[in-house]
Amino acid sequence: MALDKDITTRWHSSDILLLGGSAGSFKLLFKIVRFLDGDLNKSVIIVMHRKRNFASEVERLFAQHSRMHVKEISDKDRVDKKTIYIAPPNYHVLIEKGGSFALDVSEDVWFSKPSIDITFESVAEIYKDKCTAILLSGANQDGAAGLLKLRNAGSLTIAQNPEDAELPEMPQEAINLNAADYVLSTEEIMELLKS
Repeated sequence: MALDKDITTRWHSSDILLLGGSAGSFKLLFKIVRFLDGDLNKSVIIVMHRKRNFASEVERLFAQHSRMHVKEISDKDRVDKKTIYIAPPNYHVLIEKGGSFALDVSEDVWFSKPSIDITFESVAEIYKDKCTAILLSGANQDGAAGLLKLRNAGSLTIAQNPEDAELPEMPQEAINLNAADYVLSTEEIMELLKS
């Protein structure tokens, strides 16, 4: 499929790529991390639901297979380009006005910490139309309201096609809320990211 000019133009003008996913999203996130160009002049933030208090190999695995610098987010880290940031387990991730991360330990949202909604809503306030956000597979509604806030702020918002997602509930809820500018298959998401 040839992507239209609007989506590619908005992707190119973005300073940040947000990726949100839960159950069923790991394979696609891993594929994206491996695929992204080392010279991609954007900050990439991955918010993925993870088991609490579980020592994860995600960062190491992603770092070994990425051409970009990969880092788990720490409180007060600056948001730099050409870096993939991974939200740590047991914390919500926000971005502050000065361009740094803040970690928050408040209550779970949709039984999850990190919450995709919290990060998406925080980014909407700072980045507005300089953001591309993609909501992937998941079994609950986390991320849908945040994606809508991003869309209302002018960000480019994309939901994975529910028919293409391992678990369709999360992207389907975004579609139900009219939060997605575009609904793309895995193949189309990869096509956009290489454009």
